[in-house]
Amino acid sequence: MQRRGPVPGASAGGRSAEPRDAGTLPGVRRHTDYALARRAVLRDLQRGAVARLDVCDAHPELVRAGRNIGEEAPHDCPVCGERNVRYVSYVYGEKLGAANGRCISHEGELEKLGATHDEFARYVVEVCIDCRWNHLFRRELFGRRHLDGAAGTRNSRRAAGR
Repeated sequence: MQRRGPVPGASAGGRSAEPRDAGTLPGVRRHTDYALARRAVLRDLQRGAVARLDVCDAHPELVRAGRNIGEEAPHDCPVCGERNVRYVSYVYGEKLGAANGRCISHEGELEKLGATHDEFARYVVEVCIDCRWNHLFRRELFGRRHLDGAAGTRNSRRAAGR
């Protein structure tokens, strides 16, 4: 097969010559769901491979945050069956400064941080107020590098799967 000239939109190295917006990362997943890991832990608990004390070991500060500012989860606790499961969100990022490691108490905080920082991660932890079950629920990327192209913002409730 003979080539008759350069392929439109391709550079000599075979990559697209079309300019890309260097500020966004279209190929990066914005969230990681930990449902499979959660199911594995619960299966091990049910089989007796791990003790209840090993999975119901939430730090007192996490339980306090869940009680005072956590969002109610739409499901019962998978360990004790009570309805007191909460989602607690924390943010981490290299350039967050004083906000690094902080608990997020309302959606507006995520939007403010996202407008002023290029990238940071929100970790959503589920915690049962009664038996202290806790597990990492979801990790989400936020910041200017992860804005929706059309709207220019992210709907964080939609992104959290609620």
